[in-house]
Amino acid sequence: MHDGDMTVHPLPLVGEVAIGRGADADIQIDEPSLSRLHLTLVLEDRGVVVIDRGSANGSSIRGARLPAGARVQVAPNEAIGAGDVTLVVQDIGGAAASTGEIDRKRPSGIVSIDVVPIVIDPVMRQLYELTARVGRGTINVLVVGETGAGKEIVCEVLHASSPRAKGPLVRVNCAALTDSLVESELFGHQKGAFTGADTDRIGYIEAAHGGTLLLDEIGELPLAAQAKLLRVVEEHRLTRLGSTTSRPIDVRFVAATHRDLESEAAAGRFRQDLFFRLAGVVLAVPALRERRTEIEALAHAFAKSAASRIGRPQPRFADAALAALHSHEWPGNVRELRNVIERAVLLAEGSVIERAGLQLGAVRSVAASAGLSDELANIERQRILAALERCNGNQTRAADLLGMPRRTFVKRLGAYGIARPRKK
Repeated sequence: MHDGDMTVHPLPLVGEVAIGRGADADIQIDEPSLSRLHLTLVLEDRGVVVIDRGSANGSSIRGARLPAGARVQVAPNEAIGAGDVTLVVQDIGGAAASTGEIDRKRPSGIVSIDVVPIVIDPVMRQLYELTARVGRGTINVLVVGETGAGKEIVCEVLHASSPRAKGPLVRVNCAALTDSLVESELFGHQKGAFTGADTDRIGYIEAAHGGTLLLDEIGELPLAAQAKLLRVVEEHRLTRLGSTTSRPIDVRFVAATHRDLESEAAAGRFRQDLFFRLAGVVLAVPALRERRTEIEALAHAFAKSAASRIGRPQPRFADAALAALHSHEWPGNVRELRNVIERAVLLAEGSVIERAGLQLGAVRSVAASAGLSDELANIERQRILAALERCNGNQTRAADLLGMPRRTFVKRLGAYGIARPRKK
C-alpha cells in the first residue's frame, strides 16, 4: 500500500518471495523508495520471516529499522515498512487457503503461524512440555545439542509459548558475524561511528525489543563481543557503537550451541560469567539417532513440504527406502534428513521414492574411502546443487535457502568446482 493505493498479491503457502522494484523481484513494485531487491518474505510451515536485503531506504517493523540480513518473524497482519511502502501479510485461513481461492479484497498469504513440531518420541514430548513451561517465564535459556538436531525449533516453541509471542523473534547466526562488524551488527551504530556509517542503524538486539533474541552458535562469538553482550544481558541497557548514551531494551535472550560451553569457559574460550547469565535453564535436544521413532513422520512431512514448493504431488516411500532411513546413523541429524528428502523429491522421476533415490549408500561409500570430511563435503555439494536448481540459478536465493552467507556460498562453488550461473 502506498499513498492510499493498495494492490493484492497472492502468496505461496511455503517458499520465498522477493519484493522490490527490479525485474528480478517476484513481486515488482514500481516505487522509487524501494531498492531493486528490497526484502524477502520467507513463508514457512511455522510462520513468516522478513529479511531486508541491504536496501537503501531500509525495512522496518513497529518503527524499528531492521538490520540487513536479519531474519525477523512477523506476526499476522503486522505492518512491514519498505521505503515508503507498507506491506501486510494477512492470514486468510479456512477453506480458501486449502482450495487456493484468494479473497481479492485483502492481502493474502499464510494459513498458520503456529509452531507445531513433530513430537512422537517420549523424550521429545518431555522436552517440549518443559520448553512450554519455561517459555511462560522470563529467564534466559541455553539450548544445546548436535548441529542439525532441531535446536532452532525448540527456540521457536519457547518464543511461541511465551508472553512475548506477539513480539519479534530475531535470529542471529553468531558464526556468520565477521570480527570487524560483529559489534555494529549486534548493538547497532550511530551515524559517523566509522567509515561508511552514513545513517543511524539499530542492531539485532534492538530489533528484538519486546520479543526474543535467538543467538545461534553463541560459542562462536568473539570474546570482546561477549564482554559487551554480558553488560547488555545484566543491565538491560544498550549503547550503540559511536554513541555515549545507553537506552533500555526489553529482550529475552535464548542462546543455542553445539559446543560444551562449560569446557569452553574452563579453557578460556568463552566467558564463564556470560555462560551463567545465559544458562538460566538448559534445554538439551537429543540427536535424531536417539529418537528414531520420529524419522518416518519427519520424512513424510519434509516430502510433503518439498513437493508443495515445486508443484508436485507428495510422493510415497517404498518400504526399502523407509528401512534405509531408519537404519542410517544421521550424523547431520534432522537437517541432514531434510536435505536427503528434499533432494530425493526434487530428483524423483515418479510418485515413489525408492531406496536408490535417497543416495544414502553413495554417501556411505564416499565416507568409507575418503573419510568423514569428504562425506560431509559431498553432502554439502549436493545440497548446493539442489538449492541452485530450486532457485533457478539465483545464487543469493540459493545461499539464503541454505542459511549460508552469500560470500561463503560463492567460495563453496569454487571449492566444489561448480560453475557459477550467469545471467541470461
